[in-house]
Amino acid sequence: MNSDKIEIKNPKEITRLFTCFPCVLVTVDDNIITVAMVHIFSFSPPMIGIGVAPQRYSHGLLKKSPDFVINIPTQEIVEKVHTCGEISGKDLNKFEFTKLTKEPSLKVSSPSIKECAVAIEVKKTFEKNLGDHTWFVGEIVAARAKKDYDKEKMVMYWGGKFRVPGKVIKRRY
Repeated sequence: MNSDKIEIKNPKEITRLFTCFPCVLVTVDDNIITVAMVHIFSFSPPMIGIGVAPQRYSHGLLKKSPDFVINIPTQEIVEKVHTCGEISGKDLNKFEFTKLTKEPSLKVSSPSIKECAVAIEVKKTFEKNLGDHTWFVGEIVAARAKKDYDKEKMVMYWGGKFRVPGKVIKRRY
């Protein structure tokens, strides 16, 4: 068969074929972790999950906690997003170090981040070890967004680079 495509056999290269993933700050207890493995699993009921490697400090916190918050940052705080992904909450308090503001969530015990444009509160329903990451999945029980939230400023990450969405090139309808 004649094709203009080449076969990719290296598993790591296969996983790098996606262009970008949303980059979020997840809060659990008093800790923040930067996560690029986040996905909606169901619309009804609304369920969302995050993938976290077992060697991460936050992994243990997520296993113990009944909830977590997915905070969607914008480009204005990308340096703080990067910092939260580079240092461990085991070594220092990321809220204090980054000067991000903890605010009470509406329905879960984990705090939200005031500077983030969106906070999605999640009650954990299950976890599943899948290869080198554990997926923590739960039902969305509350969500808040800043009135002026602009999705075009949402931070994405791939290939060692933080990005923002580009222009729309095609609409579904």
